Amino acid sequence: MRILVLGGDGYLGWPTALHLSDCGHEVAVADNYARRGYDHEMGVESLVPIEPMQVRLDAWREVSGKSIKSYYGDLVDGEFTMAMVADYRPDAIVHFAEQRAAPYSMIDRQHAVYTQQNNVIGNLNVLFAIQQVDPEIHLVKLGTMGEYGTPNIDIEEGWLEVTHNGRTDRMLYPKKPGSFYHLSKVHDSHNIEFACRIWGLRATDLNQGVVYGQETPQTSLDTRLATRFDYDAIFGTVLNRFVIQAVLGHPLTVYGTGGQTRGVIDIRDTVECIRLAAENPADRGEFRVFNQMTERYSVGEIAKIVANNYEGPVEIEYLDNPRVEQGEHYYNVKHTGLLELGLQPHLLSNTLIESLFRVADKHKDRVDVAAMRPTVNWREAASPLR
Repeated sequence: MRILVLGGDGYLGWPTALHLSDCGHEVAVADNYARRGYDHEMGVESLVPIEPMQVRLDAWREVSGKSIKSYYGDLVDGEFTMAMVADYRPDAIVHFAEQRAAPYSMIDRQHAVYTQQNNVIGNLNVLFAIQQVDPEIHLVKLGTMGEYGTPNIDIEEGWLEVTHNGRTDRMLYPKKPGSFYHLSKVHDSHNIEFACRIWGLRATDLNQGVVYGQETPQTSLDTRLATRFDYDAIFGTVLNRFVIQAVLGHPLTVYGTGGQTRGVIDIRDTVECIRLAAENPADRGEFRVFNQMTERYSVGEIAKIVANNYEGPVEIEYLDNPRVEQGEHYYNVKHTGLLELGLQPHLLSNTLIESLFRVADKHKDRVDVAAMRPTVNWREAASPLR
């Protein structure tokens, strides 16, 4: 297959491109390198050093003997997006190319507006490019479990059968996002479903849980192929932060009571889910949704897993929660679709022992401790302009 990976310079986009290439697919990547720009804006950097795209591409060619084509441009530019899709003529487009951090979207009005414009308009341009170049192209879009929020009922895979006043219908599962970033993903999902229903496009929406891990079999072949390891309070995941804090001998900082429960997934499973979705495309006119997660834990449980698996003493510190979210809640997610396609999940405790502590310890001299403290308050971001 010919597969175009949008956001191919990112934390997940880069290892996904390598995985697909290694599995025998012809791969191209596209990026505007905005994610590297966010680092400069926030004054942080990846714990693990990452190379420029051209160095990465050259290294992959040396290691694997395979080439990956590269496009530079912004999806918000509709003419660029159209020209790129027309030039490459992919069988599938994997769409990672969005601003992905909830805290970043909640900094202030400008960051909220940027996130929505960048994500929603870019995704719309991709849909129009598919419709006009080749409606047979299968869109594999990275969504987020955060679209659903934490409803007091089971979370189905994208769709819900509802009986109301004696009549039954199948509709998109109700969404209750917790940030302007997650709202942008909801808008994406609605726009994609509309395009499938009206234009007959084919799409798979992957509502992904929190990803952990930094190494895949491909990125481990050469240090130049490494992907990001974000640990700061804006772009880092809670698990990465806990691992860094444990290695440094600092308390693990849990927001609120730690009862917030989320789905999680190993980065090796993420890239495999993309392969499975691409190789088993949705039907024409089908908006297919998979909940891309393998385990579920509360933040408090994750902190205890990190503490129990680390060789030294670890303390846990509870902070006031800067986010607006339920501290304790029901959380039961259906996630059978990818398992039925053949996914064989890795487990969190094994990844911590095998990889994360080792990676964190190797690069601990690069840690900016201050960057791990929360600086964005959801309630302040929602306040009237002063």
